[in-house]
Amino acid sequence: MKYVIYPVALALLAAVPFVASDYALGLLIGMVTYVTLASAWAMFSGPTHYVSLATVAFYGAGAYVVAMLNEVMAYPMILLITAGVGATMALVVGLSTLRLAGVYFVIFSFGLAELIRQLITWYEINIYGTLGRYIFVDITARGIYWQMLGLAAITIGLTAYINRSRLGLALRVIGDDEVVAAHSGIPLARMKLMAFVLSATILTLAGAIASPRWVYVEPAIVFNPTVSFLTVIMALFGGANRLWGPALGAIPLFLAFEYLSAHFPDVYPIFLGALFIGVVFLFPNGVLAGIEGLRRGKKEETA
Repeated sequence: MKYVIYPVALALLAAVPFVASDYALGLLIGMVTYVTLASAWAMFSGPTHYVSLATVAFYGAGAYVVAMLNEVMAYPMILLITAGVGATMALVVGLSTLRLAGVYFVIFSFGLAELIRQLITWYEINIYGTLGRYIFVDITARGIYWQMLGLAAITIGLTAYINRSRLGLALRVIGDDEVVAAHSGIPLARMKLMAFVLSATILTLAGAIASPRWVYVEPAIVFNPTVSFLTVIMALFGGANRLWGPALGAIPLFLAFEYLSAHFPDVYPIFLGALFIGVVFLFPNGVLAGIEGLRRGKKEETA
């Protein structure tokens, strides 16, 4: 039965733009974008417990690939190149940093976005001669929504497949105890690198697909660190170890953040920081795990 529900739900979501207003469609694009980002982030960070703040590094790189190539290349080819750029970046970064763990990995991943932003800024000013670029891609808001919805579906489907595969089992063992995983014969570096590359490639494609909405991009816009923090909060809030956890965390929090940033721009950063701390301490395994724990407790009481 569930195998019928998912395609039907996807078809209904794909039909929403035909009846939605322009404002509602904009909200839907943002919502599906963060569902994709949170799900892709959780693909690697969920089972391994490696907290990455490099989301915007790949997301921004994807947007800049489109900005640099949109006038000289067809859009489908740009997406293929974007996927290659994301995978290559992830390989280089992963080989250099996945031996780090804990706070060291968090710090490096956060600095990665700033490093790439500074490199692109230097290139744009000194080589290209200007800081920003325009994006002229003949894609409507509906087209962006359908592409992002498809990418979100692929991300969740790929995560479900990985969870049932030997790669998923290896990642969960690594997340529980890397020493035990190494003694069990699991190739730590290779397993982590595979998951990291898959996750980063999707993050890069998400930036490329979303970029036509901006029309004009520059490093300060596409490498906004808030994107990384929001992605982490959403994934952790719903449950990074659950298939649907990141999506269920992204939808309500995106709507809440949109409302707060529009009506309380001065308080919004404070709320964001407080929520980050609250999620880590109150819902370390996500809201879904908390709900299941409450249900289990009630059943034990009634028994």
